[in-house]
Order: sequence, then C-alpha cells, then structure tokens
Amino acid sequence: MKPKILLIYTGGTIGMMKDPETKALRAFDFSKLLVHIPEIKQLDCEIDTFSFEEPIDSSDMNLEEWRNLGDVINENYDSYQGFVVLHGSDTMSYTGSTLSFMFENLTKPIILTGSQLPIGDLRTDAKENLITSLQLAIQQDDKGPIIKEVCIYFEYQLYRANRTAKMNAEHFEAFSSPNYPPLAISGVHLNIDHKLLWKGRVDDPSVVYAEQSRSTKAEQLQTSKPVNEIMNYRPDLVDKVVVLKLFPGITEEVVQAICSIEGLKGIVLETYGSGNAPTQKWFVSILKKALENNIRIVNVTQCIGGAVSMGKYETSIQLKKIGLVSGKDITTEAALAKMMYLLQHTDSVDSFRSYFESSLRGEITA
Repeated sequence: MKPKILLIYTGGTIGMMKDPETKALRAFDFSKLLVHIPEIKQLDCEIDTFSFEEPIDSSDMNLEEWRNLGDVINENYDSYQGFVVLHGSDTMSYTGSTLSFMFENLTKPIILTGSQLPIGDLRTDAKENLITSLQLAIQQDDKGPIIKEVCIYFEYQLYRANRTAKMNAEHFEAFSSPNYPPLAISGVHLNIDHKLLWKGRVDDPSVVYAEQSRSTKAEQLQTSKPVNEIMNYRPDLVDKVVVLKLFPGITEEVVQAICSIEGLKGIVLETYGSGNAPTQKWFVSILKKALENNIRIVNVTQCIGGAVSMGKYETSIQLKKIGLVSGKDITTEAALAKMMYLLQHTDSVDSFRSYFESSLRGEITA
C-alpha cells in the first residue's frame, strides 16, 4: 500500500497566492493543492489535506494554537504514515520545539516547512520545500518510517526541529542548526544521515510524571508494547514563563520587575558566552530570591552556537552556586518549550533539573 501523508496548513507565506486583480496575498484552497503543484502527483503516496478554518500568521502562534495543531496530529496519528505541517517561518522553531515535547515516543515523522516567497511567486522556494518535505515523510524501510521525530525542512536541509533557530528574514536559507548537523541534505540525491536520526532516549524511558493519571499508566502496562514504544501525547503546557535577555547596563529595576511577575513559574535567562552574567550583588540576590520562591531559572547562551558551562569563568560561578539549571547547548526556542513542558510534568526542583539537563528529544548534547 502507498504511504499516506496528512498535509496540514496552519498559515504562513507558503500558502499564499497573489490575487490577479488586487495583487494582495491570500490563502488558496488546499483541497485543490495538486492544481497548484502538479509535480506532487509524481510522489508515490496518497496525500490528504487539512487546513485550519482561520489560518494564522505565525506571529500569532500561542499555546492554544499549538494545542489545536497537536490535536489534529494526535487524532489522525494511526491513519497516516507521516505529517507535513505548513507553517509561517517566523515562529516555526518554537512550534517545532514544542511539538517535539508534546509527542513522546514518535514512530513517524512530523515535518514542518514553509517558504520565504508565496507559492504562486515566480521565484518561490515553496514548491521545493513542500515536495521534498513530502518525499522525506514517506521514506520507509521494512520496519516502517525512517524518520521518527519532529523536523524542519528548509532550503535543501532537514533539521531536528528543537535544534533550530530562524537566522535570516530575507535569504532562502532562513534556518540554522548551530549545534547539531542536518539530518538530511537534498541535492541530486536525497541523502539521509541515519546515524544522526533520533533513536529515542538511552536512559529509562518509563518516566513517571507527577500529572500522569494512574489509569493512563495502567492502560499502558496492559498493552502488548513496552512503555517506551507507546506514543504519548502530552499537550498540557505552563505558560507562566519569560525570556530574560541580559545586556550591558541592564538595571536592577528591570530584573526585579521581571522576577516579580505575579504567578511566574520559570525564567529562561539568556546570558553571555558560556553562561556568564553580571556579578553585582543585587543581580545575584534577585535571582536567588526568585529561586527561593520556587521559580525555575535555566541558563542559556545568547551565542548562536556553543554551550553554557557554568563555573568556567568567575562571572558564572555565583549562578552555579545559587542553583541555576544549565541549558548546555540548547536553543532559546527549545529551552522555552522544554520549560513549559517540564513545569507541567515535574513536581520538584530536583526532577526539573534532572530532566532539563538530560536529552529528552535530542534537544541538547548529553
């Protein structure tokens, strides 16, 4: 049987065409996709389409929209061999990172793609991005789908989604994966590096989350598959988080105001270099008080590449002493998604730290 792929349109430039009269960009009818991209007929697969009733600009992406997208994939999970999500590029790395945590133990691909130019534009990058994303999604061997993780495909490169960041607003090469190589490169041949693909966690996969019901656990144990082979959909996230980016001259009032936000649960702290920050007493004191108020703080680097190594320089020793969590080489986008996920599914400082500093979906280098 031919593999079946569900193509999901959430919004974004890729799904736009210019009205011949007004020249304004508008979304086209995805039920007529083959009319616009007849080359898709050459793919040896069946494609069904799903479009959000009200496609959104990716700048409006939020927890509710992530939940809607996750629900569509989860509800159709058993009916398709893979999923291709058309999405605006601006927040694609955030969505890809979030989906990677919402879906545990994936057994098939979820590939996000988009474009810098509309699909009807003469020089568009949309057709290649879409066609190759579909081709990657149907790659199988005798055991089933080859790719079993959330990815982003853009301009001839397939990346692990939770390793990416959008780096350019104008070039077709919009994304980069600074701390992890591309999973596949599309040239004359479609070359997939099987050694780089996510194989699942190497430690104990049967993680018991604080919010997981006993009935769900019991149902899993009664199945014929071990826990680590059951796809779990975990859409609940905590939104009381913030990204605090340090800069020279940042004031006590600014840091205090952010750390004093009512109901705040977590802070992704973007520090300098390998995790360095101001050593002034007021700065360390505010962070220490936030930690005492049960706010989780994760240290990530502002640098495009590289990793946090607290204690390497004197300017990060205090952060290590007071108990900040190391984000290692995680991106800010993935750190935010992982924090929202773990705040929902861990019940102590120690468990949060343990899971955050471990690779759950290949998002950091263990």
